[in-house]
Amino acid sequence: MLPTVADLLSLDVIRRGSPQVIAGSDGLDARVRWVHVLELADAAHLLQGGELVLTTGVALPAEPALLARYAADLASAGGMGVSALAVELGRRYVGALPGVLVRAAEDTGLTLIAFEREVPFVEITEAVHARIIDAQLEELRASERLHEVFTELSVSGASLDEVVRQAAVLAGRPVILADLSHRVLACEPGSADPARLLAGFARRSRALVSSPGRTAYDEASGWLFTPVGARGEDWGRVILVCDGPPGGTDTVLIERTATTLALGRLLTRHAESLDRQAHRTLITGIISQAHADPAEAAVRSRALGVPVDGRQLIAMVLRLRQPAGHPGPLGVSAHARVLDIADAAAAACRAERVPALVGTLDDARAGAMLSVSPHADPDRVLHGLTARIAERGGGSREGGSGWDDLVIGVGAAAGSMRDVRRSFLEASQVADVAAERSGWSGGSQDRPAFYRLADLRLRGLLHLLRDDPRVQTFVERELGPLLAAEPDTSLLDVLAAYLAVGGNKAEAAKRAHLARPTFYERLRRIERILGTDLGSAESRTSLHVALLALEAARPAPAA
Repeated sequence: MLPTVADLLSLDVIRRGSPQVIAGSDGLDARVRWVHVLELADAAHLLQGGELVLTTGVALPAEPALLARYAADLASAGGMGVSALAVELGRRYVGALPGVLVRAAEDTGLTLIAFEREVPFVEITEAVHARIIDAQLEELRASERLHEVFTELSVSGASLDEVVRQAAVLAGRPVILADLSHRVLACEPGSADPARLLAGFARRSRALVSSPGRTAYDEASGWLFTPVGARGEDWGRVILVCDGPPGGTDTVLIERTATTLALGRLLTRHAESLDRQAHRTLITGIISQAHADPAEAAVRSRALGVPVDGRQLIAMVLRLRQPAGHPGPLGVSAHARVLDIADAAAAACRAERVPALVGTLDDARAGAMLSVSPHADPDRVLHGLTARIAERGGGSREGGSGWDDLVIGVGAAAGSMRDVRRSFLEASQVADVAAERSGWSGGSQDRPAFYRLADLRLRGLLHLLRDDPRVQTFVERELGPLLAAEPDTSLLDVLAAYLAVGGNKAEAAKRAHLARPTFYERLRRIERILGTDLGSAESRTSLHVALLALEAARPAPAA
């Protein structure tokens, strides 16, 4: 690491000059990247910033305004200013530096040093440059060490935790890996207190502002951070917790860490068997209509051992539920689980002797095209498959254990490859709706093994249409006055309870845990606000649909 001004003041060759810090003592921790001896009144344009400037002052102007400008120019040279200005007394200035120069240095933050004794500048430049070159060689050796370590990690297929652990060991400081939802995927705290290190992490992580150069340092948090990703798609962020401004080696370390993590994830993505990759490619082609001729897809399917002629072709989409409060990508761990789910589905199909194409669709979903005998009962086949998948996940759906955040959507059976895409789209929509609102059927013990479009009924339809402006307009027209008048939703709860029991006031009051007079008074208030008659069956139906649409537009409840 480059020496600071304070480091150089401790060198014997400089100490022989009896250096005195006259102004700008706050800048003694500035790094010095080079030394220049300049006897010019307009030297700033020759500098790039970060230099230690040595001068006897013989060429400096006598006019106070020009001398002040000289100090100001050095303080801003190269956009960052010189590290320090050192003036030897005895030639131009005897006993002390001019007051105007000292005041200008104090005003601009320029570190100003006076040598009270004569000292050969050539000895200073030799000593300092040797120190700088040694520091650069040390950084080069450190970079080579980083290259060796991270190359070995990449070649060995190290896990995310191992990469982060090695980075923390090399840095001697904590390293954190988080996904785009600011969830910690891996953390190596070192000697730091993990609880304190990760306290309020999501909030602090969201406050970081990325720079055009990608790698950036946030002084407020002391975090040096860089995004992690490949092929133009970032999926996370790696953070080095610093105890001061980072050096060049720190930047190299964190960027090599990010590169190794990105490469590791690419390898993880392709850690599928060859047949699984082939299945995934064919399924993706069917969904995206890459195979313009359905006959081509049929040929490819038969080549993979999955017959399609005269069979019931049923699409199945297995989807992980999105955690509440965490929009966006599900992260690396979720992708690994989807790979496991695809393997479980393929194993279940083999065990049940159901020919199938099975592969991952994205980081949250796996898909399967089942080739079922024309004489088989599809429901029986599906129940057998989902039971085996649940067992592979560590439990059964009836027991509420295993993959409790997995939902399975099933499309309508297709009679040919031409209609399989429609079955996949239907299964995908069903899985998406069920994943968002799987609490409709009660707890995990009550959830069905799989969902079809008919299982979702009106709620499912409204969920699919929740972003339609016409549905949103309908909700506002029906419930807008009540939403505006009752922001705490207590009247909405009363209305929902009333509509859920088909207009039975006594039963609704009981379910709402309210006394009947109180409940009836609130119903009358609702009628006044909405300007409607709740005794009308048509009004109740319209309001009930609006309430269901409102519920569909709201975020899913926590899992």
